[in-house]
Amino acid sequence: MKIRKISLKLILFILLCLPWISFSQIKPTYQVPPKEIIEIVDAKPTPNVNISPGNKHIAILERPNIPLIEDLARQELRLGGIRIDPKSNGPSRFSYYTNIKIKNIEGGDEFQVTNLPENSKITNFRWSPDGEKFCFTHTVGDGIELWMADMKKLQAVKLTEGILNNTLRGMPYIWLPDSKTILYKSVIESRGDPPEDTNVPTGPVIQENIKGKAALRTYQDLLKNSFDEALFTFYSSSRIMKLVLGEGSFNFSKPGIYIRLTSSPDGKYILIQKLEKPFSYLVPYYRFPVSVEIWDMDGNKIHQLANIPLTEDIPKGFDAVRKGPRSFTWRSDSPATIYWVEAMDEGDPKKITETRDQAYYLMAPFLGEPVKSITTNLRFSGLTWGNENMAIVREYWRKSRQTKISLFNPADPVNSKKVIFDYSSEDRYNNPGYFVLTHNDYGRYVLLTADKGKSLYLMGQGASPDGNRPFIDKYFLDSGKTNRLWRSEAPYYETTVEIIDEKKGIVLTRRQSKTSPPNYYLRNIKNQTISQITFFPHPYPQLKGIEKQIIKYERKDGVKLSFELYLPPGYNKEKNGPLPTMLWAYPREYKSVDAAGQISGSPYSFIRVSTSSALVLVTQGYALLNNTSFPIIGEGDQEPNNTFIEQLVANAEAAIGKAVEMGVTDRDRVAVGGHSYGAFMTANLLAHSDLFAAGIARSGAYNRTLTPFGFQAEPRTYWEAPEIYYQMSPFMHADKVKDPILLIHGIADNNSGTFPIQSERFYSALKSHGATVRLVLLPHESHSYRTRESLLHMHWEITQWLDEFVKHKK
Repeated sequence: MKIRKISLKLILFILLCLPWISFSQIKPTYQVPPKEIIEIVDAKPTPNVNISPGNKHIAILERPNIPLIEDLARQELRLGGIRIDPKSNGPSRFSYYTNIKIKNIEGGDEFQVTNLPENSKITNFRWSPDGEKFCFTHTVGDGIELWMADMKKLQAVKLTEGILNNTLRGMPYIWLPDSKTILYKSVIESRGDPPEDTNVPTGPVIQENIKGKAALRTYQDLLKNSFDEALFTFYSSSRIMKLVLGEGSFNFSKPGIYIRLTSSPDGKYILIQKLEKPFSYLVPYYRFPVSVEIWDMDGNKIHQLANIPLTEDIPKGFDAVRKGPRSFTWRSDSPATIYWVEAMDEGDPKKITETRDQAYYLMAPFLGEPVKSITTNLRFSGLTWGNENMAIVREYWRKSRQTKISLFNPADPVNSKKVIFDYSSEDRYNNPGYFVLTHNDYGRYVLLTADKGKSLYLMGQGASPDGNRPFIDKYFLDSGKTNRLWRSEAPYYETTVEIIDEKKGIVLTRRQSKTSPPNYYLRNIKNQTISQITFFPHPYPQLKGIEKQIIKYERKDGVKLSFELYLPPGYNKEKNGPLPTMLWAYPREYKSVDAAGQISGSPYSFIRVSTSSALVLVTQGYALLNNTSFPIIGEGDQEPNNTFIEQLVANAEAAIGKAVEMGVTDRDRVAVGGHSYGAFMTANLLAHSDLFAAGIARSGAYNRTLTPFGFQAEPRTYWEAPEIYYQMSPFMHADKVKDPILLIHGIADNNSGTFPIQSERFYSALKSHGATVRLVLLPHESHSYRTRESLLHMHWEITQWLDEFVKHKK
């Protein structure tokens, strides 16, 4: 008996100490990685900054450390493509701020906003149009409150109890132009208790298609039955309330499912968009029927602008849009003029037509027929207003990557349209940037003009062979030429945020270096003086010794590639020799070899480590090839995925070859890893090459027949290209995977295409062929992992796996 007891203890010891023993089910508790990684995950995040209209104040919004698993364990309803917290009537997963400080944009002390709610969960921060007040929402256990503070007292005041309805995406409130009136969506006070499911069906769930066809991508969290419809209606329905500061709140509308509220620039009208029935079990709520209406400020509907039907039949293709009117917006430089566009090709990119989209407008009092405005030859992608004589229209064609930007006179759009930029969206080196905006008298964004309206300003990331070098240009309207006013210079990476004073040349920038975290500065681009206005500390000083290098090399077919190389602190090639290495990447499709070879990022940016980053491996003695170029190219009529596997392997061979040539990587101890499409890449590389010792695949999709209507940038359906779907699916080649692979997936993944079943089925296929594989499912986590317990456990799994099969590979 004594021997038996010792044996049982020994067995228990082995089970606890050897996590890689192969059993069909393992029930561990959350584990933690080495101390260095814990410190990085727990590092206090850098605050966000929000600039007031008029550029007088900066709000410094402090963020909390990562949430705990208990924060995601609350009840959650998944309805119509969204996830709802039924107790708060808001999103079940959201990021928030915990504190607000105010600073004058010219520098000086920071001032604490007082009387903030206890245990603040601040979201939906928004300045008033005059920049002298701001509102925010605060989520409590059973609701969402509306709060406000002004710049004189800097004291927060609660405007409502926890009655706001924020279940649908977007802001649950808006400021009106007078800066003293707010419209907000409120939970219906008399709605009663939520519907209860009797679990006794009244009949089958039926869907049918009598005529027509539509290729629908895979969506998550859709409505499934009539009970789901009832729940969705209960939680998404609201009443619009009108709050006048100093007077109180008043009913503004009847109950309805309001998805968007926007006021006209003069504050006399409200554009209302609300959902109607029938709902759908195939698409998310934002493709349900919508009534588009214009109301006056007494809550009366004065014009029915559109009735948009249920949209289940958008044609196939990335350039496809729905039929009928879309993209409703107020003209920013006019008191009350509403614009929208309609597809002239019925939304079908396969139809040949000279005009793809036609813009229309209607002016207050919204009588008569809509007036035609600008047209686009490509797909409309936006309008930017300047003044009565000038506006900009943007158009785009995904298939060719063509982007066009044109100037036009709103009074004569047909004859005045002039293309000023025509370039490929892939061509980062020749991207002209974006036009700078400013607030007008209505508090709306319009083009910032200079030289008495003869020129505009451009800002951009300034991609170049030396990395990104952000810039400010002046664009001359008459000649179409530009003059460079400023460009980021080494050894800093400095991005433009806002032009504060155009005449004085004062610009707000965000500057960082390899060793200095991003902070905000006031730069005078005329005399080149600069002054720092925020002083955020280094979030992880333990990483100060890590160096980043951008390494350039070529694929065997001549395609130019690059990766960011990170080495452990104190590493010496001669002394320490080649290192075990992690290659982390994400494939991207291109239509041009030249564009695929362009450098992205900056060698001078701060080494920012996200809580899920592979960069933490550098603290454990690994070299990291991060953001490794993995272009998949298909020029002309060729689709990139026609040679996906061949290009994938060629990219990996080139990266490993360069790192080995440099003497920093041990060829026999290289792992590959990625998240989402990077996980898909990882599984394919293990199935189709013998370059790697192990793989890490997080939240991937492995069987493309489960996404039959297209995936990533693949425009063809399974039935149009079955051989492509088969060849690209690592699930179909599970018998070829001979190297250890760690699969990690959030159980509540809601990303289109990456259902958790993808990892579960791939694990089963691998196990059936005797592969070394481990599947880790993280409770309550979605496509990206948020909680401290999950993130630390994820890092523990990865370091254990890599130490076992890469670092200490025999």
